[in-house]
Amino acid sequence: MSFGSRQRAVLALLGALGLSLAGAVSPAGAADAPPGVPTQLFNGNRNCSTDADRPTYLWAGNGVVVEGIPGATADGSPVGVRYQVWPVADPSHTETVTQDRAVPGAESRGLLPDDMLTDGQTYAWRAQTMAGNTASDWTTPCYLTIDDTRPASAPAVTSPNYPPNQWNQGGDPVRFVLSAEGDDDVTGFQYSWTQPVPVIVLADIGDHGIPQPRDPYADSAHFVRADAPGGSATLDLVPPYSGGGILSVRALDRAFNVSETAVYRFLVSGTAPTVTPADPSPGFGDTTTFALRPDAGLQSRSPVVGYSVHVVGGPDGDRTFEVAAAADGTATAELTLDGITGERLDVTSRSANGWLSDPASWAVDYDTAPTVTSDVYPENDSGGGAGVTGAFTFTPKARGIVSYTYSFDAGPEVTVAAGADGAASIEWTPDSDGPSDLQVYATTRSGIQLVTYDYSFTVG
Repeated sequence: MSFGSRQRAVLALLGALGLSLAGAVSPAGAADAPPGVPTQLFNGNRNCSTDADRPTYLWAGNGVVVEGIPGATADGSPVGVRYQVWPVADPSHTETVTQDRAVPGAESRGLLPDDMLTDGQTYAWRAQTMAGNTASDWTTPCYLTIDDTRPASAPAVTSPNYPPNQWNQGGDPVRFVLSAEGDDDVTGFQYSWTQPVPVIVLADIGDHGIPQPRDPYADSAHFVRADAPGGSATLDLVPPYSGGGILSVRALDRAFNVSETAVYRFLVSGTAPTVTPADPSPGFGDTTTFALRPDAGLQSRSPVVGYSVHVVGGPDGDRTFEVAAAADGTATAELTLDGITGERLDVTSRSANGWLSDPASWAVDYDTAPTVTSDVYPENDSGGGAGVTGAFTFTPKARGIVSYTYSFDAGPEVTVAAGADGAASIEWTPDSDGPSDLQVYATTRSGIQLVTYDYSFTVG
């Protein structure tokens, strides 16, 4: 007898079994109408398969949860759900799991214990709604195969154009060949540019507890099917980051059991662009044009179409902006330097095929704290005395200064306007002799508070 014929014979037997069980549950002449048949059937949070030739493969290490939404009764009386399971190879060996209390409209779960299920065996299960002395018809059987055995070994991972342990010119997608090496338990692969490889999520749980199964292979950025059980798959991938790369790969069976992880490491020669400012030594407040030029080797593989410019050190925090490239891959970016201690640019290029270069960095440091001078109270020295007034002059190191804010000996802050030349002068009379401290910072026309200068001296 062929496998298909055997399954049809089993189904006929199950139909007869269902009729006899239904008769035993619902006494003849019962006045109550039977409740509705359960709906929304799932096993292990995955869809019920009613095709005996295409069962759902499940890991049963902690048992298998079967579930369905019970049918309603005409009078709204309480309901329960009964689940039956049997080996397809021996349908006379039936086990029953009962959930006596179920919530109408919500999934009702039953656990098929792991000691009821044998690795490699195919089972059928069905459900019926119970209400008092009545029961619904049985659902159409669902079929599942227990797979508690993970793939025996990690997959083989090779690349014909980015060999491991040597430097490779970046720019082309990396071709990977993933192989199960004949292990016919393997039907696909999971891959990731991160380590460890993320946990596989096979379902979300929606309203009323209804599972929403996911097909992992729908996520082509992380999963790929083998061309046949035990076969292979080919990927062309662009690394999501610059520099060298690490691809982690696991083999998967039909139950999504995972193998050990294979790790493929490869090296990519530098592909950073060139960043050249028009002014080699700009200062605070200067607007400078930067010329961006692609790496020649990268440009020859796939033309650069744009640049990402990440600016570190601005007054409002780091920021990033994009610049489109000309046909030859070059571009210009104009930037006003407003970081109070300097700024750094990290520039990456983006090629037409999505390749990201490693970053090129350019940085400048400068001092924006004001210069402070005093004839009566010189810095790091002694002078004047209690009751002796001294003048302090604030001179800017940056353009566009409109005011200075200062305080003596951690006292209240005072703000004075700057003159047309950006300088200001104040007078101060100490109450007593001893060490003293003046802190002062300048504010620009655009409201940026520059670096504070700490001026120490001794009174007396």
